[in-house]
Amino acid sequence: MKLYSYFRSGTSHRLRIALALKGLKPDYVPVDLLHDQQASPQYRAVNPQGLVPALEVDGEVLTQSPAIIEWLDERYPEPPLLPRDPLQRARVRALAAVVGCDMHPLNNRRVVNYLKRELGCDDAAVDAWCGTWMGAGFDALDALLAADPRRGRFSFGDAPTVADVYLVPQLTTARRFHVDVARWPRLLAVEAACLELAAFREAAPKAQPDAPRP
Repeated sequence: MKLYSYFRSGTSHRLRIALALKGLKPDYVPVDLLHDQQASPQYRAVNPQGLVPALEVDGEVLTQSPAIIEWLDERYPEPPLLPRDPLQRARVRALAAVVGCDMHPLNNRRVVNYLKRELGCDDAAVDAWCGTWMGAGFDALDALLAADPRRGRFSFGDAPTVADVYLVPQLTTARRFHVDVARWPRLLAVEAACLELAAFREAAPKAQPDAPRP
């Protein structure tokens, strides 16, 4: 099993968490997004879309983190990342989709580069853009968690789910764009519970082999 990843990529981060929760340790293949290695013919041969992450398993390459994470949960069912009950599964998927569909696509590297290169936005304008959409998403997540009377220490229940796999990387990205995450103490409490687990700490950007060293 090979994981094509970039240490600071939010989608790579979420997949690394899922892999670690499943106890899987694939070979790590860094793809340097800063120098556009994802656009190279070598990497395009792995993933024609030129995005990370990608997971190579038995000669097959899986792409798109939501699809890979769902495959992981089906192929390695313990510990489960989705509840067994269909209604609860839908609720957890909805929490993850707030990040995966409504937040991350508006602040990923391609969008940020377009804002800077094509629209001439400076760092402050980019931070304002990202903060606007991340703030709306975090507000929604906070409201959803607050409305769930059965919620435990995590986003849903007392064990990590796909919702947490998505939330923690997005909080990490938010800090990079100078979003004041202290506005959402409920989400930070979930993050703290997650970071008590080795899987979340091992998947962190600074813990990856391609992360810059001091």
